[in-house]
Amino acid sequence: MKRILVDVMGGDNAPLELIKGAYAAKCEYDAEYILIGAEAQIREAAKEENIPLEGFSIVHAPTVITMEDDATCVVRTKTDSSMAIGLKMLASGEGDAFVSTGNTGALFTGASLIVRKVSGIRRPAIGAILPMTPPVLLIDSGANISVTPEYLEQFAIMGSAYMKKIHGVASPRVGLLNNGAEDCKGTELQIESYKLLSSNPDINFVGNIEGDRVMRDACDVLVTDGFSGNILLKTMEGMGKLTLTTLKELFMTNAETKFAALLLKKQIDSIKKSFDGTELGGAPMLGISKPVIKAHGSSKAKAFKNAIRQAIAYSDSELTSDITALAKALNERKKAQT
Repeated sequence: MKRILVDVMGGDNAPLELIKGAYAAKCEYDAEYILIGAEAQIREAAKEENIPLEGFSIVHAPTVITMEDDATCVVRTKTDSSMAIGLKMLASGEGDAFVSTGNTGALFTGASLIVRKVSGIRRPAIGAILPMTPPVLLIDSGANISVTPEYLEQFAIMGSAYMKKIHGVASPRVGLLNNGAEDCKGTELQIESYKLLSSNPDINFVGNIEGDRVMRDACDVLVTDGFSGNILLKTMEGMGKLTLTTLKELFMTNAETKFAALLLKKQIDSIKKSFDGTELGGAPMLGISKPVIKAHGSSKAKAFKNAIRQAIAYSDSELTSDITALAKALNERKKAQT
């Protein structure tokens, strides 16, 4: 049985919504759940909402990393925080996966320095599934602001491995986010990255992907730097909410449109679900030696439950071994070419 380490003190809705999410996961998924945080607060929140804590283990953590804290605090000033303790437990083998809604920078730093990177991977990256059908993995979506072509090549092999193992895509199409389809477009970063990606035998590279093609089934893995990736991710989340709000206003205009909404309820619900980020739950930190899932800071119970589902699926897979083997093969080819 997998042991899931759950940080219930990070994010905007801690600890109550995260406890509710963990309880929902416990009712649905067969795993052992270890709640990490201020024990008194955990027990008080659970008592107020009549959430039974039987079957949960609780590890007390006296401090919390806030969204305003420096990323390095997880290994310097707040080593007794719920995030730091959880990552240490994961590194020492006291759990099989770690889930947190906390400070992204601190989680990325802590995962890299405490849990450590996969051998051969230069920079881990956050892989976010974009809310569309079929799903697209955006990597990096916020961890690495500055990158090199070599980093992007490694992001591509990690993203491909993830989509194969977790989403069952036989030969994931890898695209490079750019401002034009031609191989000469973009800055030096994109031009050099295009050369590396197009010559890598371990990925199915389909070329540059412009922003308007991202939502048109152009690729399964979209590679970019964390700065551009995060902007794209937040823009798509915002557009999804705007679309749903506009539809709601349209169908509530008068009696006729309300009747039309009733007739189209099934289709409307399908559209809502396709834009619903809570269905996805969280984003894996690919390139870390053990599963670490970053859930959205505003996660409520449903989203957090689904982030835990992702953690279980990740820990059940052999994804880390696949990434290790691909990184080794890539680095051996590089050595042979020099």
